Amino acid sequence: MKYTLPLFAAAGFLFASYSVISSNKPVPIAPALVEPSSAPYLNFIAGAGIIEPKNESIAIGSPFARLVSKVTVKVGDEVSAGKPLFYLDDRENQAELVIRKADLAKAKADVLVAKANVADSQSLFDLVNSVSDSRAISGEEVLKRLNALVIAKAKLESASAFVEQAKSAILQTEITLDRLIVRAPIDADVLQINVRAGEFASAGALSTPLLILGDLKTLHVRVDIDENDAWRFNKNSKAVAYLRGNRQFKVNLQLAYVEPFVVPKKSLTGDSTERVDTRVLQALYQFNPKDLSAYVGQQMDIFIEVNDASLGL
Repeated sequence: MKYTLPLFAAAGFLFASYSVISSNKPVPIAPALVEPSSAPYLNFIAGAGIIEPKNESIAIGSPFARLVSKVTVKVGDEVSAGKPLFYLDDRENQAELVIRKADLAKAKADVLVAKANVADSQSLFDLVNSVSDSRAISGEEVLKRLNALVIAKAKLESASAFVEQAKSAILQTEITLDRLIVRAPIDADVLQINVRAGEFASAGALSTPLLILGDLKTLHVRVDIDENDAWRFNKNSKAVAYLRGNRQFKVNLQLAYVEPFVVPKKSLTGDSTERVDTRVLQALYQFNPKDLSAYVGQQMDIFIEVNDASLGL
C-alpha cells in the first residue's frame, strides 16, 4: 500500500507529459478549396477588382413620395432612353388638371367679356367726343367716359394675364404628370428591381434604390491599386483578370480610364498586413462580355504588368 500513491503520481505525470507533447503537434493546414490565381508576369501589380457596367450602376429613385401604380419592366430587360420604368399614382394630379383647364376656359370667357366692355366704352367715348358743341355735354361727362374706357382696357389686360396664368398652371400640372412617369435615362439593362405595384416609393436618395440600371454591352472592372504601387503603374501596361473562385476563367483587359484621385480603400481583403487607412488609385479596365461570362458585382483578381522602366532598372 505504501507504493500505491507514488505509482498514481508517476502515472499522472506520464499522462500529463503525453498530453502536453501531443497537443504541441502542428495542426495540419487544410488544402485550399480553390487554387489562388497566380500572376502571368515576372513583375506585376496585383489588385482586387469589381465588375460594373460601362457607365457604372445607375440607381433610379422617385421624384415624389407616392404609391407605385405600375411597374413596366422586369429584371434583364433592355430598355432604351425615355422608356417608362414605373408609374406613380397620378389621380390627384389628373383631377387638378381638370380644374386647371376649367380655370382656363373661364379666363378666356372673361377676356371676351372684357373685350365687349372695351368696345362699349370706346363707342360711348367716341359718341361724346364727336359732339362739336361743348355746351351740349359737360367736360365732366367726357372725362367720365374716358376713364371708363381706360378701366375697361385695364380689365382686358388683366383678363388676358389670367389666361396666360391659367395656361402656365396647366403646363405645370402636365409637367408634374410627366414626372410621375419614371423613365430610363439612357439605353441600359435592368439589373435589379426593388419596388412593386402598390408599394410606397420614398423620394430622394435611398440606401436601397428602387431600380438599378447598367449598360452590359461592355463591362468595366474597377481595380484598386495600392498607393504604394501607384508610382509603378503604367497606363500602357498589359493587364489580365481572373475570375474569383476559378483561375481557369481569365480575360485580357484594356484600360478604359484612370480616376486621377486617390481615395480611401473601401473593400478590405482581410490580410493581417493590410492597413485600414490604405488609400488606392482606381483604374477602370474594360472587356467584352462575350470573352468571359461574368456578372456585375463579381470580384476578380487583377494583375498589371510592370516593365523595367517603371522599376528604374
